[in-house]
Amino acid sequence: MNKADFNFELPKELIAQHPTKNRTNSRLLSLNKVSGEVQDLQFPEVVNFLYPGDLLVFNNTKVIPARLIGQKSTGGKVEVFIERLLDDNSAIAFLKSSKRPKLGMSIYFDQLQITPTARQGMFYLVETKGDTSLTELMDTHGHMPLPPYIQREDELEDKDRYQTVYAKEKGAVAAPTAGLHFDESLLQTIKDKGINTAFVTLHVGAGTFQPVKTDSIKDHIMHKEWLQVTPEVAELVKQTKAHGNKVIAVGTTAVRCLETAAMNGEINPYTGDTNIFIYPGYQFKVVDSLLTNFHLPESTLIMLVSAKCGRENTLNAYQHAVEEKYRFFSYGDAMFIS
Repeated sequence: MNKADFNFELPKELIAQHPTKNRTNSRLLSLNKVSGEVQDLQFPEVVNFLYPGDLLVFNNTKVIPARLIGQKSTGGKVEVFIERLLDDNSAIAFLKSSKRPKLGMSIYFDQLQITPTARQGMFYLVETKGDTSLTELMDTHGHMPLPPYIQREDELEDKDRYQTVYAKEKGAVAAPTAGLHFDESLLQTIKDKGINTAFVTLHVGAGTFQPVKTDSIKDHIMHKEWLQVTPEVAELVKQTKAHGNKVIAVGTTAVRCLETAAMNGEINPYTGDTNIFIYPGYQFKVVDSLLTNFHLPESTLIMLVSAKCGRENTLNAYQHAVEEKYRFFSYGDAMFIS
C-alpha cells in the first residue's frame, strides 16, 4: 500500500483550533468495522457501546510544558522544544535559532540556564546548570506544546484542556487526544455500569506528527516512544479476555502500548521503547474496539485506524465526518470503532 491510499480532502475550517466548552460536548461518530455502518451521536453515548466486565484502557501520560523561549548571551532568541526527558536535569531537545546553536553555550531564561552538550542527529542533549531543574524551568517558562495545525499561541485554558483529567506520569509532548473527551462525571458513570478501567503509559513524542515520506508505507521508519504496561494491567487484560469481554483502547497510543506488550502473541508486562507500526494487514492480538479522534491524511495514525476497520470503511467514515462538519484533530470530535 502507498501513503496516497490514505489521503482525503479536509477543509481547513474543520480543524479545531479550540476545545469545546465542556469536555463531553464533542460529537461521536460510531463506525461498525464489519458492516461499515456509521451513526452520528454525542460523546456521552459512548457508554452504550460498553458492557459490564469490559476493560477500558487509558493512557495516563501527562503533557509537559515543553516549549521554551530563551536567549543567547548575545541576545539572540532560541526556541527549545523538549522531546524527551531523561531525568530532571537533562533531556533530548530540538533547538531552533537564526544560527546553529553551539555546544557548551548558555541559553538563558531570566536567571535559569540550559546548555546543549552533545548532538543526537537532529536533536541536542541539553542539561540544566547549577541547581536548576527542568521541572522548575518548564513550570516558570514553559508553554504547552500545541500541535502545528493549531495555528495560534497557547493560552491559559490549554494548560488544563490539552491534558486528560487522569493525566499522571509526566513526559508527553503531545496529548493522547481521545482521552480529552472524558470528565470525572463520565468516568464515574462508566464505573457505575460495571466497566473496568486500566491505565498504561506512553509518552507521546513530537514524532507523532512526523509525515510519512516514503511512497510505500512499508518503507516508513517509525519513530520511537517510551511506554509501560504494568503486570497488573497485563493480568487484567488476560482476565477480561478469559471471561469473554472486550478490551477497548482509548486512543491510538493505548493501542500501541497493548499491542507492543503482546508482540509474542500473549500480553505480558513491558517497559521500554516501541516503534510498532500498525497498518492494514496487521493482526490485532489484544484490542477489540477503539475510541479515537480523527487523524491527518496520510498519517501513521489513520493507517492504524484502517488496520482496525479496513481502509475503505475508514475513508468512507471520514468522508461522512467531513460532510457532517465534524471537528478534526486534537481538539476535535471522536470516533468509536465497534
